Amino acid sequence: MPFISNTDRERKAMLEACGVSNFKELIANIPAEFLENLNFDLSEPMSELEVTRYLNELADLNFTTNETISFLGGGIYDHFVPAAVKHVISRPEFMTAYTPYQAEVSQGTLQYIYEYQTMICELTGMEVSNAGMYDGATAAAEAVLMAVRKTKKYRAVVAETINPFYLDVIKTYTKGVGIEIVTIPEKDGRIDLEVLKNELNDDTSCFVMQTPNFLGFLEDAFAIDEIVHSAKKTLFIAVVDPVSLALINSPAEYNADIVIGEGQSLGNPQSYGGPLFGFLATSKKLIRTMPGRLVGGTLDADGKKAYVLTMQAREQHIRREKATSNICSNDSLCTLAATVYLCLMGKEGLQEVAEQSLTKAHYLAKEITAIDGFELYSKSPFFKEFTVKTPKPASKICQIFNKWDIYPGISLEQFGFSDLLLIAVTEKNSKEDIDEFIDMLKNMDKMEEE
Repeated sequence: MPFISNTDRERKAMLEACGVSNFKELIANIPAEFLENLNFDLSEPMSELEVTRYLNELADLNFTTNETISFLGGGIYDHFVPAAVKHVISRPEFMTAYTPYQAEVSQGTLQYIYEYQTMICELTGMEVSNAGMYDGATAAAEAVLMAVRKTKKYRAVVAETINPFYLDVIKTYTKGVGIEIVTIPEKDGRIDLEVLKNELNDDTSCFVMQTPNFLGFLEDAFAIDEIVHSAKKTLFIAVVDPVSLALINSPAEYNADIVIGEGQSLGNPQSYGGPLFGFLATSKKLIRTMPGRLVGGTLDADGKKAYVLTMQAREQHIRREKATSNICSNDSLCTLAATVYLCLMGKEGLQEVAEQSLTKAHYLAKEITAIDGFELYSKSPFFKEFTVKTPKPASKICQIFNKWDIYPGISLEQFGFSDLLLIAVTEKNSKEDIDEFIDMLKNMDKMEEE
């Protein structure tokens, strides 16, 4: 919207109301060392037209996946988003709505959150879902805190095969409350089950596993279930890709106690990394330890269907020391996009998305491993993402392909693996795109010379 400045007269009135004569008096308590030699290197003032033109020029420097061939993943995926999704979430009653505290005037918002919760439960097989989390990483951290609240045990075991950024967030969330984090190493693309057996004990609150894991491979969730639940009261936390649940076993089938994940792939674009939303689902026995909002269905005084916030244990509703979390938002517009997306796709549509992603990923993996110098990092099964060993540093491969507006995947050099490339494939990658990528990999040395 246009910027409307305050007049000198209005500023003077505000200063007088504050009991000062000028702005510097307002910041008199700030040490001078922090105010001296401030150089923000700002340009000269611009008009609205000039600012708009400048911002458009900056935006034009970006490339989207509609203009490139992209195999980027690592937790955020380029799935197709039907045009109807953006149309619905752009309606003013949704886009401008803030928070559903007043149930009597928020029935529309509460209804779609209720429907969102229902769909997450259907996907995961769990009994109850909250209204959403900030993102998948914070949902994982909140799940660990939730397990500690339930078990009163301050030791959590986490698989090293989960997204490294999720692990960082878990460590950040748990550091101030004295929770010990123990990690289970990776072996052949999956967690080492023997180490897991040795690390779990009756003092462990939970074990956190991701499947498909960060490297793209599917963990043996049923074997992990037997190991985890052999420890007294230890909870099993599963981090999942919601699209994969259209094809593989639901977390409920391998007895996960808490299920979390990143929901971006459900109707939300990659958008350079955000905004995102996390989902969290669990069983009824853990409902009072859940963080965030929870919408329930009931009947009003006239016997008509009504929706309300229920089981409220957020910091905004009860005493801080009794609260289950201080999460202030459930990224509601993003969860609305997921709700619209799932309604449009239906069970068959989501299954088609998953099958295409699976089939194309395996086709690409087969063709890449036929090229000299390339091989799969693990023989373990995978869904739509996989890791390959490369004949030269993966970061170098990315540099070569980026010059041709192709994003071949993510170099895992930043995580200590210079020769590993993480490649994701979705239904948006056509066979022509995949074949072009394969041909360019075969001629990579020639491309580098050019």
